[in-house]
Amino acid sequence: MGWLSKALSGNLGQKLIMSLTGLFLISFLLEHLLSNLLLLKSDGADFNAYAEFMKTNPVIQAAEYVLFGGFIVHIIYAAIITAKNKKARPQGYAYNKPSENSSWFSRNMGLSGSMVLIFLIVHLKSFFVPHKITNSATMTIYDDAIITFGNVPYTLFYVAAMCLLAFHLNHGFQSAFQTLGLRHPKYTPFIKKLGTAFAILVPAGFAAIPLYICFIR
Repeated sequence: MGWLSKALSGNLGQKLIMSLTGLFLISFLLEHLLSNLLLLKSDGADFNAYAEFMKTNPVIQAAEYVLFGGFIVHIIYAAIITAKNKKARPQGYAYNKPSENSSWFSRNMGLSGSMVLIFLIVHLKSFFVPHKITNSATMTIYDDAIITFGNVPYTLFYVAAMCLLAFHLNHGFQSAFQTLGLRHPKYTPFIKKLGTAFAILVPAGFAAIPLYICFIR
């Protein structure tokens, strides 16, 4: 299996792993958004029931390990690729006018990813840790979410993170398909439009929930 290890440690192999884990995490985002929409129901019974199912179902519990593994692998390879890109960048890079050939976010995926990671840590500490790891929560997860999203600074922080996530997804979605070799004059425009639509609608959906709870509910 030495050839496999060698292939995955190369630039192409690392980008392939980044693409596959990225697409896996994208599918999780969609599922997570659909479950969060239950927060919009006033009594919270459905959201609490869903949370309890996720907490106790053995299949879901096993899937969570895979999910966390996907996050860790994605983060590690993102750091490796970012470091390699900086090291390989020619000294004359500043004179090549990169802004004319790529967007700021495409050149700074590591930065936007790091900011999203900070949000993820804060978000997990607010909900996942007390309700799933330590069982230290003194209220239902629905009530906890309503109180947390009723906090204006937290809600604004959440919305800002979703804006960064949108830009990160927009480039990452298209880049993943390009790395996987799924480029074709007939399909690439559709993939780009699909990626842009996903990058706008999913983060907007996430952001709309705390905004509604904080300012309208």
